[in-house]
Amino acid sequence: MTSKTAKIRLKSISKSFIVNGKPKPVLTDIDFTVNEGELVSIVGPSGCGKTTLFNVIAGLEEADAGMVEVNGDPTNQRLGKIGYMHQKDLLLPWRTVLDNTTLGLELQGVSRHQARQKALDLTETFGLKGFENQYPFALSGGMRQRASFLRTMLLDQDIMLLDEPFGALDALTRAQMQEWLLKLWYSVKNTIVLVTHDIDEALLLSDRIYVLSARPAKVKMILDVNLPRPRHYHKLASQPAFVGMKARLLDSLHRESRKKRGYSNERE
Repeated sequence: MTSKTAKIRLKSISKSFIVNGKPKPVLTDIDFTVNEGELVSIVGPSGCGKTTLFNVIAGLEEADAGMVEVNGDPTNQRLGKIGYMHQKDLLLPWRTVLDNTTLGLELQGVSRHQARQKALDLTETFGLKGFENQYPFALSGGMRQRASFLRTMLLDQDIMLLDEPFGALDALTRAQMQEWLLKLWYSVKNTIVLVTHDIDEALLLSDRIYVLSARPAKVKMILDVNLPRPRHYHKLASQPAFVGMKARLLDSLHRESRKKRGYSNERE
């Protein structure tokens, strides 16, 4: 059997912030592994430290203790090596859809013409064909998210962090975006880590789910999602295996949410 290649490996990661002059632990002794081509989700109580964990992985913040290894490299030079899509689409209102999607490439020094051509080659795949010259205010929530995702994809990073990418969408649009993301992932096979509060979303998309405890966050449970692919929510939702895993995750999260009252929400 061929061993899997670890794209992200965290070992004993801890992180605190100074709040009112005192250290406030956010992450404690986190171990976390994502292998090549996997889609892994992170769930946990609101404010437990999921975004902080993403910032540490991406190199935006450094851990107080522990090791972060990306593509087998344990150095701290991670900035620019990982695609990171934040909760909000962060589209610039004065730039067209096309020019928003090329912003990252332009910041890397790619010529405007070349960047636009790369984006145009993918607008149909991302469901943006015909909207290239529209401005963000004219787009639906789902289209704004697709534009943001295309901007992230164009940076051509084989590891992508998606922080609640569909959290602000209505239920129908969210379901459509989940199916779209699965189809895209099947075709490109990037390594993706997803933060979500939606248990159904985590089960539909993921190979594995990490459940974090209330702050200070620890890995409370790791759940392998051994559901056959390709997956479609309307077919999965009533299957006993899906229902059983959902019950386990909800039970774990509900218990952690009750513990959360002892911690403040100054920063996640």
